[in-house]
Order: sequence, then structure tokens, then C-alpha cells
Amino acid sequence: MQKENAWMIAADLDRLFAFAEVAEAAGFSRAAEQRGVSQSAMSLKVKQLERELGVRLLERVGRRVSPTAAGRELLVHVATVRAAHAAAIAAVKPHRDGDAGRVVIGTGATACIHFLPGPLRRLRASMPGLDIIVRTGDTRDILAGLEANTIDVALVTLPASGRALAVEELMGDEMLAVLPAAEKPPEGTIDAATLARHPLILYESRGRTRTIIDGWFAASGIVAKPVMELSSVETIRELVGAGLGATILPALALGAQATGALAVRRLAPRLERRLGLVLRRDKSLDPALRAVTAAMRTQAATRG
Repeated sequence: MQKENAWMIAADLDRLFAFAEVAEAAGFSRAAEQRGVSQSAMSLKVKQLERELGVRLLERVGRRVSPTAAGRELLVHVATVRAAHAAAIAAVKPHRDGDAGRVVIGTGATACIHFLPGPLRRLRASMPGLDIIVRTGDTRDILAGLEANTIDVALVTLPASGRALAVEELMGDEMLAVLPAAEKPPEGTIDAATLARHPLILYESRGRTRTIIDGWFAASGIVAKPVMELSSVETIRELVGAGLGATILPALALGAQATGALAVRRLAPRLERRLGLVLRRDKSLDPALRAVTAAMRTQAATRG
């Protein structure tokens, strides 16, 4: 069986198609002219195919070249191969041209809600055949998926490290104090000691953003002791707006919603997290992935 498989593999597509072209043209000269090669090159391809298959495929009858009985049998199958070959090329072409493809993006919930909608909307309009999947999680889990190649590109809070990873700093995202507006906090900046006097409602402790927040408190000699730890920015905002505590959130998570029940103040000293675009160093940048990363860079530049 292995010998038979090797025998079939040897009869490659180019030689099969050359044989069919000669049979259809009833001569080597005309087939060679149509293909744009020399007659000797065309003849060589057919001879190699006959040698590999171990059977005569063409014979000369008068001034015409005709297929033998074996050749006629093979021509039936070549027609099927040609159709499958054409269909395969047609299926791949949109991926080559960037009109189709599949890209898996990994990011945090905040970026998914407040950063990605713009670039995804533009990509849908310009590349309707592009299939985009977004997976959310903390930076550690997203990077693990990136290294396992189950995620194509990541937008995460830095730092991000890994020998297999290429990290590109994309944008800064200022961290802001958020308090209940009903308390009428004074204008101006808020320091760690002032904020720590409120019940703190913070991100879960395993995330990069929480590490940044804890570091800011620690720089002022304060250990943050939240009364609640949550993964949902929306839930944190609602609880703060209800007067149950104060928090620190990235500006990206606030946007136009930083009104009404919420009072937003800058921190002293200023605090910022950095967001980065991360890919595997050996990742093949097909047109679809190039389009996605370009759209994310454009969005970051617009916000900046």
C-alpha cells in the first residue's frame, strides 16, 4: 500500500495537466504554445509521467497525437482533479487577498467592551468575509493561549513577557479615582490616604490591573484592603454609584459614562497602566491578521 501511495504522489499535478493538454490539443507543439513553454519541455513532462506510472499514455497516429486506452482512462480522472484543483484555488484566494480569514483576539473585558467595538465595526464593513472571535480573560490566561497558538493576537495590560512573544506597547490608559457623586467629593486630585478612607471595591487580585493599583497604594505605605473584589467593571461602577464604596478604574472603562452617580477624579501621584499588542514571534501574518492588528493600532492612535 505504501509503495502504491508513493507511486500516486509521484504523478504530480503539473505532469497530469500537461498530459491532458497534449491530448486535448492532439499534439505537443500546439499544447506547448498554449502553455508558453518549449515543445521539448512539454514532451519531457509527459515522458516523466509515463515513466512514473509505468504505462504509455499517448501515441502518434499519423500527424495527430492521441491517448492510448490507459490515457483515456486517466483523462476521466484528470478532469475531476482539475475541477477540485480549481475549487481549492478559488477557496484560498479570498484569504490571500485579505477578503476572508479567521482571527482569534484575546483581551480583557474592559478592552473588549470599550476598545474593540470601533475597529471590529470597521473591519466588518471592509472585510465582510473575515471571521473574528474574541476571548476574554486576565493577562496571564490570554498569554498562555497566545503561547499555545489558540489565540492569534492579544491586547493586554503590560508587562507581558515570554521568550516566544513579541510585545508592542500600544497606548497608555490613565487610572482614575471613582467615588459616589452623592458624597460630593472635592475637586482636584485624590491621594492614596484619602481614597483608602473609603470602603474599596477593586478588581480581582489575580489581574495585572489590580497589581498596578496595589503598587500605587503601597508606594504611599498603604495596603489596599478591599471590601469587595470583582472581575466586572460594570458591576464595580454600579456599586460605587450606589454609594457602597470607591474604586480605581482605567479611563478606558469610564468614557462618556463617567457622569451621573459617579464622581471621577485624577490620582496623586498620577497612575497609568500600559496596554500592549502581543503576538508570537513566529506567527505568520496573513492578510487577515495584518488587517486586525492595523485596525487596533489605528484605534489606539485615535484615542491617544
